[in-house]
Amino acid sequence: MSIAVAIPLLAELDNLPSLLDRMRHQSRRDYTLYLCINNEEDGYGFNENQACLKLLNTVDDLPLVVIDRSSPGLGWSGKKKGVGWARKVLFDTIAEHHADTDIVVSLDADTDFDSYYLEAIHATFIHYPKASAIGVPYYHPLSGIEQQDRAMLRYECYMRHYLINLLHISNPYAFTALGSAIAFPLWAYKKVGGITPLQGGEDFYLMQKFAKTGTILKRLRNPFQQMVVRPQGRVSSRVPFGTGPAIAKGVNAMDDSYPFYNEQGFAAIKKTYDLFDSLYDNDIETPMSDFLRQQLSTNELWNPLRKNYKKRELFIHACSERVDGLRILQFLKNNPQYRLKTSSLPVDFIHDSIEQLDSYRNQLFNQEMELR
Repeated sequence: MSIAVAIPLLAELDNLPSLLDRMRHQSRRDYTLYLCINNEEDGYGFNENQACLKLLNTVDDLPLVVIDRSSPGLGWSGKKKGVGWARKVLFDTIAEHHADTDIVVSLDADTDFDSYYLEAIHATFIHYPKASAIGVPYYHPLSGIEQQDRAMLRYECYMRHYLINLLHISNPYAFTALGSAIAFPLWAYKKVGGITPLQGGEDFYLMQKFAKTGTILKRLRNPFQQMVVRPQGRVSSRVPFGTGPAIAKGVNAMDDSYPFYNEQGFAAIKKTYDLFDSLYDNDIETPMSDFLRQQLSTNELWNPLRKNYKKRELFIHACSERVDGLRILQFLKNNPQYRLKTSSLPVDFIHDSIEQLDSYRNQLFNQEMELR
C-alpha cells in the first residue's frame, strides 16, 4: 500500500519551495509526488508556471512525477480547463501506474501539514481497509490581514456550523469536501467511476460519490486523531465557488450565498430520512416531498425506487442516494424559514474583533472534532 500525493499547481511559485520541504520531511518515504502544472493556453499563471517547471527540474531528492499542462501547446483549451481537470489528470495518471490498494492523498500547494501526515493516512487505511475515503479535518491559519481573516472566519464558521448539524442527525453526507483534505484508495476511486472534472466543486461531487458507495472516515485514527491540514484562507478567483471566492466576496456579501441554517431545517431532513423505511410500504408525505417533486419534476418520488429495489435495505439506500448532499443543501437554500438570523449568532462578523471571531471558530472546531 504505497502513497501517491496529487497536487495541482497554478501560479504557486511562492508556495512551491515550502511544499517541497514539507514533502522532504515526511516520516513515511514510500510515496510519489505527482504535480500537475496547469494553466489555460497562454493564460493566467503561464510565466509563473514556467518558473515552477524550471525549479522542479532541479529537484533530485524527491520521487517526482511532473505533468506539464502549462507549456505552449500543452495548456488547457476549450471547456477542458481548471482545477477539476487538473485533479482528473492527476488521479487518472496515478490510477494507471499504481495498484488498486494504493492510496491517493489530495492536497493543494498552499496547504501546510505535519511531518507525520502521510504516516497517519497510511495507518488509518490499514486499520479501516474497507473505507472509501477520509475527509481530513482542516483549520485555516490567520493571515494577519484583517478583512481577509474576517471573511475567512465567516466562511469557515458557516461550513463548520453546517457540518455540525449534519453530524448531529447522523446524516451520511456529513462531510466537508476540500480538495486539500481528501485521501482515498484507488479501488474506491475506480468503483465510483473517477472524478467529474468540473471547474469548481469537483471535490464535493467526488466525496458524494464515495458517500453513496461506501464509508467516509471523518478523522484520522489514533494517535493522529487531532491532526489537521492547514490550507491558506486566501482571496482567489480561480474557481467559481469555495473558500477563495467566498473570501473575495467579503463578509458583507456572504449572508445570501452562505447562510447559517437553523435546527428546524436539519430536523426536517432527519424526519425525511427516518421515513425511508415506511416509504418502502406506502407513499407518505415527508418534509422534503414538495421540494423533491419540484426539483425532480415528477410526482412519482418513491414508486420507481420500489420497483427497482425489491429489498427494504436496498430501497432505503436508494432513497438516501436520491436525497443526497446536493439535494439537502438545495432544500435548505430553497426554504427561507430555515435560515438562521445572523443576529441570533453569538458573534457579529462585521463588528466583533478578530479575536472574538476566532474564539467562536475554535468553539465550533472543538465541537466538530468531538462529533467526527
